[in-house]
Formats: sequence, structure tokens, C-alpha cells
Amino acid sequence: MLNFYYAGAQKINSGYVIRIREAVDPVKVDGTLDELTWESADAAGNFHMVLPMDTSKAVARTEVKMTYDKNAFYLAAICYDDLPGGYVVESLKRDFSFGGNDNFLVFIDPFDDQTNGFTFGANAAGAQWDGMMFNGSSVNLNWDNKWTSKVKNYEDKWIFECRVPFKTMRYKEGITEWGINFSRLDLKLNEKSAWAPVPRQFPTAALAYTGILKWDNPPPKPGTNVSLIPYGLTRYIRDHEERGDDVVNWDIGVDAKISVTPSLNLDLTVNPDFSQVEVDRQVTNLSRFELFFPERRQFFLENSDLFASFGMDDIRPFFSRRIGLEAPIMFGARLSGKLNKNWRIGLMDIQTNKVDSVGLPVQNYAVVALQRQVFARSNIAAMFINKESLNYNPSPEDSNAFSLYNRNLGLEYNLASSDNIWTGKLMYHRSFSPGASGDEYTHASEIVYSTRKLEVEWHHEYVGKYYTAEVGYVPRGNYYSLNPRIRYNFFPKRSGSVVSHGPRLGSNIYFDGNFKRTDTETFLSYNIDFLNRSSFTGWVSDDYVLLIDDFDPTNTGGEKLEAGSAYGWNAFGLIYESTPKKLLTYEFSSRYGGYYNGTRLFLSGSVGYRFQPYVSLGADVAFNSIVLPEPYTSTDLWLVSPRLDVTFTNTLFLTTFMQYNNQADNININSRFQWRFQPASDFFIVYTENYLPEQLDVKNRALVLKLTYWYNI
Repeated sequence: MLNFYYAGAQKINSGYVIRIREAVDPVKVDGTLDELTWESADAAGNFHMVLPMDTSKAVARTEVKMTYDKNAFYLAAICYDDLPGGYVVESLKRDFSFGGNDNFLVFIDPFDDQTNGFTFGANAAGAQWDGMMFNGSSVNLNWDNKWTSKVKNYEDKWIFECRVPFKTMRYKEGITEWGINFSRLDLKLNEKSAWAPVPRQFPTAALAYTGILKWDNPPPKPGTNVSLIPYGLTRYIRDHEERGDDVVNWDIGVDAKISVTPSLNLDLTVNPDFSQVEVDRQVTNLSRFELFFPERRQFFLENSDLFASFGMDDIRPFFSRRIGLEAPIMFGARLSGKLNKNWRIGLMDIQTNKVDSVGLPVQNYAVVALQRQVFARSNIAAMFINKESLNYNPSPEDSNAFSLYNRNLGLEYNLASSDNIWTGKLMYHRSFSPGASGDEYTHASEIVYSTRKLEVEWHHEYVGKYYTAEVGYVPRGNYYSLNPRIRYNFFPKRSGSVVSHGPRLGSNIYFDGNFKRTDTETFLSYNIDFLNRSSFTGWVSDDYVLLIDDFDPTNTGGEKLEAGSAYGWNAFGLIYESTPKKLLTYEFSSRYGGYYNGTRLFLSGSVGYRFQPYVSLGADVAFNSIVLPEPYTSTDLWLVSPRLDVTFTNTLFLTTFMQYNNQADNININSRFQWRFQPASDFFIVYTENYLPEQLDVKNRALVLKLTYWYNI
């Protein structure tokens, strides 16, 4: 019988215990560890190798100690280094790329549910990493909060020391055991290791494999925990295309975070502004469907999985970027977190202002999410989403009228076995809209079996003809899909440059509502992973498309292929990623083969060079050459994106990048200066320009100055 049936299953790494005791003297976060507290603190060492293989102890020696006082807990990690040469780091940028930096991370499960938690850490130069954890191992690095750290380098080691206030985290009150694990990446040794052992097919963030942090007393209550985060900004805008006057305006607003209990948080926002959010990276869009871009706005991030994890990748009933897309947000409130060990709740209500120029009324968005943990790590979840136009009575003859309401009701079962080998989902959602009748539902299932050598996945989806999710992301409708996958890894018996290699076979098959096949992509790939963490993949595919609607394969406004026409083709490609340990890094991918009634050549490359740890240069180039017979459009599409990151310190950053996209007929330049003058408090200067590529005529430009301050009451 599979072990996910057992509600009280033994924790896998319950034998790995580190004790945390109250500090005997004040701890200063400076990376020197000269306090008496550190001399008497328990140490967690003897790490286990995770990569390249998980069958031995780690070569890189790491030792971790922890302590606490009435306001915060402290962690010190001693990362020994016996090899000559400097450390590998990209820059001092926050939330760095994990695989490109020597780093130390801690993963904390303060609810002891092996599903939700927090992560903190730093690279060897002191750049901070923090995120909120969900779904057992996923990390949202857009989450940001108040904590401090210091990294100090020595001849034979580097030391990471940090202080995390209890008010920064959410945790279950009264318990004396938290889940915890420590992870280290040493690129000179090409080694990833963890204190409590983790199988190599899983990330070291997997909370199913945490050990135990045992407190000598229950963690102190955080006390009154109210944070105000006001902002003020001034903005200059000039739109040359509209030939309007220069516009200079200012704005203020405030967010508030109120801890209702140590594990339940209330977020409030009035007149929020998200101008510090980095511009989305552009892509060449050759799809028939809408593209997905992730949420980065702070108000939506804490416990965001309670709302955003419903559905599948292409069936998302709630997608927070829909809110505030067409109209400014007036105010909002969000209650989210743990009621107890087994129950989580999420309540959200947001109201947007009307836009008279297009007749858009005031709209209200309400979301209710409830989650109940069952068995070892699985859960049952229910959600209700309501989008409603207020005081809105459009004329029956108005063809541009907005919807009166759209509602979604759903139920899901999320499977996660105690050892994480079995994962999956079963879901059923139904929408409610004015005038719709029948076939307003969607259902889907997924099951994944993952071991060191073998991974097998089954996935199915159905979206009804009249299913709608106006606050969601559902790029296509009225379809069934079947998506089987299988992967196998071989491990050479003799040590050498190759760590593992193996094939992967899969298929994506789509049918319309009458079960007539409309799309098929079947692929076979072979992947090789090298000891230096570089990788190579070769693949071939067989494609078939029956067009449901007219479609221009270049998405440039050319002649369209007719609905009802069918096309089949083959293609092949190569992908290579270089080792991240060199100062010069690069990636390359290619594709060549058929494309509807013509051919397509795709070449993309990425190159980066770092003057560590202060300057990082990079450039991405993507080229598509599409050749179609007359009268259809043949074209060459370019997307060129050079980038400069300067990290003067771990609190002072300058990022500048350009994006040339001839498909969108646009050149975009964005430059952002950020000064983090206190933890989670920032001053921004953001400058943006858009140009027409041919004569470099300016379309528009904007300059924003913004100040945010995080104040704990």
C-alpha cells in the first residue's frame, strides 16, 4: 500500500535533530561568531551529498548553529573551503540564481506540515535570498520581508550569519519542533549538499525531507505585529505618439500587514502603486494563445499559493494580474494563513475604480479559499471567486458592454506522498455567467511518479465550451487534452565527466469538444548532464495542427491560414548550457524543421560575463526565420536583449536593459536604480523609453521617483 494513505506517517528524516537554545549574551550579526552563545550552541554538520550523486557524504564541510532571543532567531553557517581560488558568485543582487552562485540556504517549516514554509540565505559575497515556500518545495522569491545578514570571507571558509525577527515569519504558536534543512552549493567542487539527506531527483528545498529544529522552549509570541508600508512617488510622462503635453503627477498610498495570530495575517492596501515592478521581459510570440507572465506585486505575494495554485498551468481560475489591468485599484484586504496545523484559509476582497473613457464600471473582486491537510502531506482545497460590476446597467444594444458578473466554484485534491515520490492533482471547477447554459465546467487530473532513475507522468484536461474565468488565465477553451510523459536516467558506473544521461518521451494531444483531434506534439529527447553542471539535449518532434480559427503563423498581421486547414511537420533541435562556474557563461538552443505550410529556423543564445561581485553583463538573442509560400508572409523575427547589472553593495543596485523586438516594432530601454536604505524599505529611480526601430523616433518616455518605508508598530 502506498505510504500517502497514512495520516500519521513517520517523518523521513526525524532522526536529524538540531537543538536551539536561548542566547546567553547579545548576538551581533557581523560574521565573526565571537559571542559565548555560539561557543555553546549545538552544531549541525556532516552534510550529505545531493548532486552529483546522493550516495555519499559531502566533500565540502559545513557547520550550522542556531540560537534565539525574545525578538528573533539567529543562524550561523560556517562554509569551509579547502580549494584554492575565489568563490563563484554572479553579483550582490538579491534573490540570485541558485545554480550560478556558491551559496548557503536554510529551509524552514514552522508549521511542521511539510508543505509550507520560508527560506533565507546568501551567496558567498553576501547577496541575500528570501522567499515563501508552498506546495512542498516551491519557492516564491518575489516575497520580501525584514531581516538582516552578514557574510564574512576568511582564508579557508566563509561565514553566513543572520537575524530573522519572529515578526517576519508566520508560525504555529506553542509547538517546540519545526521542520528544517540546510543546503549548500559549492561550484568549485560541483557539489550540492544538505544536512538532512535529500534524493537527487528532488530540490534541497523539499520539505518532506527536513530534519527537526527542537526548541528548548516554545518560540516566543511575536506580540503586537502591525506593519505600515507607505509610499510616495512622483511621475513624469511624455507620450510622443499621442502628441500630448508633458504630464507630471504624484501619488501616495499605504499597505498594512497585521498579524491576527502568529500564523494568520491580514493585508490591507489603499491606492496601491506597483511602479517599482520590473518591466516584463519580452518574448517572440508565435503562439495562437495568450502568454503567461508571473505576478510580482507585493500585496498579492504572501500565501499567494492559497489563491494562485488552483487549477493547472493553463487552467488558472485566479490570476491576480487581471486585477488592476484595466482600472486602478482603490483598496483591498486579504486574510490568509494557517488556522491550525491542518486548516489554511484565504479571503480576499479588492475594488477597482471606474474608467469613464471606456465605460468600465467600478468592479469588485472577491476570493475565498479553504484548504484541509489530509494523510501525510496531501490536501483537499475549495475556492470561490466572484467578479462583479457594481451599479452597472448597460443597454441591451451595447455590444461593448462589460459583464455583470463572473463566478467560479471549484474543488481539488492535491496529492503528495510522505516521500514525495507520488504527486498529483484532481480538480473540478464550474463557472457562472449571465446567459450561459451548460458545459460551463472544467476538470483535470495529474499523477507523477518520480524516482532517481524513472519518472512517469499522466495528465489530462477538459475545458467546456462555455467555461469562463475572467479573473483567471485560461488561454484556450472547448478542448480535451492528454499529456503522457516518461523519463529514464542512466548513471555511469565509472566516475568521469558525465553524471547522468537518458531519454525522455512525451506527447501533447488535444481534441475539440466533439473529440476530434486538433493538435498533437510528440517528442523524443536525450539529455546529458556533466559533472561541471553543464548539460546537452538533443530532440526530435512530430507535430500536427488542425486550425480552429484563421491564423497568421508569424503573428505580424500577414495573410492568415484558413480555419479548418490541417498541417503536419517534423522538427529537430539542440540545447546546450555551459558550466556556471566560469566568469563567461553561455547557452545555446536551436530548432529547424517544418512549420505549418512552410519551414522555421530558430536560433537563440545567451551570453554573460561577470566582474564579480559587482558587475554582470549579459545579452539574449533570439532569431526566427519563417519561410512560407505565397501569398503568406515570410519573415525574420529578432529579439535582442542586452543587460547590465551593477551591484555597488548588497543594498545599492543599478539595472539597465534594452529590448529590441521587430515583431512588436519596438525598442524598449529600462533603467532602475534601487537603494535599500533599511530592510524592506527602498528608494527607486526608474526611467523608461520606447522607440520605433527604423528612425529611432521616441514613442514615449517616463521617469518615476518612488520611496517606500516599512515601519513596524
